[in-house]
Amino acid sequence: MTIEIRNETTTVVDEREFIELARFVFEAMHLHPATEMSILFVDEAAMEKLHVQWLDLPGPTDVMSFPMDELIPGTPQQPAPEGLLGDVVLCPSVAAAQAAEAGHSPVEEMLLLTVHSILHLLGYDHMEEDERTEMFDLQRKLLLTFLASRPAR
Repeated sequence: MTIEIRNETTTVVDEREFIELARFVFEAMHLHPATEMSILFVDEAAMEKLHVQWLDLPGPTDVMSFPMDELIPGTPQQPAPEGLLGDVVLCPSVAAAQAAEAGHSPVEEMLLLTVHSILHLLGYDHMEEDERTEMFDLQRKLLLTFLASRPAR
């Protein structure tokens, strides 16, 4: 698995933590061991440009997902084929504001958004209520299992 991280912000990001999370989700979703993905951390101005360009929506957003090979989750018996999953673009300052409203840390918000985006890259969506329930339940399970599996820091 190749997970490339690039931080174009002044926010300090523990890149290793995001790589470990992505690997955890890749394994849980039975992705091919050679699957590739990138995570990019950008400031609000860069995120706003992407938000306008791709979704025609004003202002910065928390996270955007850009799928590449349209991979879908595999199973233990049939892992997903090898491929390029896509790109996740996160805006730490928007995530920090959301974290403050939600009552948890900015890093917890960014980890949640990373799981959320990986699921989008795998074809999950939340436009319909049943899709929302499925995606958000899976996102919560993956994140909580990942956090519980790590040694105390």
